[in-house]
Amino acid sequence: MYSVTLSPLAVRQLDMLNENQMKPIIRAFEVLKVNPRPSGVKKLKGRPGYRVRAGNYRIIYQIFDSELRINVLALGDRKDIYR
Repeated sequence: MYSVTLSPLAVRQLDMLNENQMKPIIRAFEVLKVNPRPSGVKKLKGRPGYRVRAGNYRIIYQIFDSELRINVLALGDRKDIYR
């Protein structure tokens, strides 16, 4: 099982969301702990990491298989996250 760590940016972005917005993101974290490359995951082009959907939100993260760790770089609304 992988551990999920959040970057300082991801922590700030998560703090700005209300409880209803957080629910799909927290569920996505639980899925990532078991399978860091679930169905629907995409490897990003032009920047390191992967992207997974959580409702209208996207989670950008890196996988460290040797450490069984996932580092969440950023998360946010689908229309804003790629800027």
